[in-house]
Amino acid sequence: MSSYDVIIIGSGPGGYVSAIRCAQLGLKTAIIEKYATLGGTCLNVGCIPSKALLDSSEHFFNAKHNFQEHGIDLKGLQANLSQMINRKNEVVSQTCAGVKFLMDKNKISVYYGMGSFVDKQTVSVLAEDGSKTTLTAKNIVIATGSKPNFFPGMEPDKKRIITSTEALNMTEIPKKMLVIGAGVIGLELGSVFSRLGSEIDVIEFAPTLLPTMDASIGKEFGKILKKEGFKFHMEHRVESVVNMGKKVVLTALNKKGESINFEADYCLVAVGRKAYTEGLQLKNAGISANERGQVEVNEHLQTAVPTIYAIGDVVRGAMLAHKAEEEGVFVAELIAGQKPHINYNLIPGVVYTWPEIAAVGKTEEEIKAMGIEYKVGSFPIKALGRARASMDTAGFIKIIADKKTDEVLGVHMIAPRAADLIMEAVVAMEYRASAEDIVRICHPHPTYSEGMKEAAMAATDNRAMHI
Repeated sequence: MSSYDVIIIGSGPGGYVSAIRCAQLGLKTAIIEKYATLGGTCLNVGCIPSKALLDSSEHFFNAKHNFQEHGIDLKGLQANLSQMINRKNEVVSQTCAGVKFLMDKNKISVYYGMGSFVDKQTVSVLAEDGSKTTLTAKNIVIATGSKPNFFPGMEPDKKRIITSTEALNMTEIPKKMLVIGAGVIGLELGSVFSRLGSEIDVIEFAPTLLPTMDASIGKEFGKILKKEGFKFHMEHRVESVVNMGKKVVLTALNKKGESINFEADYCLVAVGRKAYTEGLQLKNAGISANERGQVEVNEHLQTAVPTIYAIGDVVRGAMLAHKAEEEGVFVAELIAGQKPHINYNLIPGVVYTWPEIAAVGKTEEEIKAMGIEYKVGSFPIKALGRARASMDTAGFIKIIADKKTDEVLGVHMIAPRAADLIMEAVVAMEYRASAEDIVRICHPHPTYSEGMKEAAMAATDNRAMHI
């Protein structure tokens, strides 16, 4: 029986980053992964492969629709889906190999197999060949992540009724695809196939796109996607999806209660993800999951057993890889006797469509509900010289600030490279900057970042200059 200071169950962004930080702090560390490759959902069937396909499909879309305007003439253009998938697989392979390299570099013991609790300090690892290894540790971290969610009537068969996992390995470009859910996963993967020529119909129960984000984002992004051919069916409740052999038939009730049928080649079920704890035998450690399947933790990410922690998608909060990473570092430093902190309000959210969407802090709706007096500054991307030069003119940047103190409370944007632009807002808000502070920072010209300055100017005495 091998003994460690820390055992981490799960090698996704939360788990492997936590393992590295533990090792850096001098803790003898082991990590357990049930699959044959490290990296978890994010690296294998989530963040990394989806971004690879998003980039490939965006190149194709631009070649088809925008290159001629740039003076680039092409003949015989066609999408080679199998090569896109091959490239995606290579990106995944390289990234997962990189995680294995980091484990070796930091002298972290890696065990492949299904990890389960024997008791609160002991974990059994069942390998694929049936062999068992028993490990003990002073501290154990649960980082088992999440899996695709679905509701009754829309159960995936992984053939024509698919989840994000199967969508990343399609063998054909659908003529038509139904997408259940107008959230991040649905819009990202819907964008991939829309760019490649698929007709996309989105069925959403809520009245707005991206319902967890600022209302202005969903409203504006809906206009952008409709121009690209998306069709949206809002306030529709899915009753059933049936695989008919060469097509699927989806039945939904609209807000009037009328039954409507939709037909397509495939149906992508993208109604979020749910915590994954199957096979952990939590009860053996004196822990239980709540009604949502999550492991409950306190403010220190400790479970009911103080020496057992849980992080990432398996606990409360946004299901984001970078949130899991922050929690992984937090737990490692806590175990080592340090006093780390996480500001959950300043964990940015990103949608990797094009243009990208990013946000940090409170939405306007949340601020209004809190009774805080506020002011808003918004600036359209099309007013930027860089945007016109690159032909990326859709979107806006919106800054919300406290009306009395001018402190920035929230930043929301649809913009080229919004995933990178949002970090200016995160840094500013971490130091409790005012909108005027952002105005006084010199932004290079011509860049998309000038939109941040202009939005901040709009929020302070409505003095944006280039509109």
